[in-house]
Amino acid sequence: MEAIILTKDQYTELLTKLETITSQLGTKADAKKETFLDNQEFLQLMKISKRTAQTWRDEGKISFSQVGNKIYYKLTDVDKLLNEHYNQAFHPKYK
Repeated sequence: MEAIILTKDQYTELLTKLETITSQLGTKADAKKETFLDNQEFLQLMKISKRTAQTWRDEGKISFSQVGNKIYYKLTDVDKLLNEHYNQAFHPKYK
């Protein structure tokens, strides 16, 4: 087995680089965490009624998770719903 000898400056530089890499990996891991909204937060965000939310779930417009009587929505699914129903602005024929 070979032994590698580092100066104090080299050792400090190596530790700094390792801390930077660890920090970047931690940031990427945090970015992958999904945010969930409960039904009440979803209703307030979309400004809709409970019945409308139920209809959207029944029609498959929005994916959801249900734990007991509690319903949750992924924030990415809410974004997906809005993007799927996005209408581009158009130029009116009459000016």
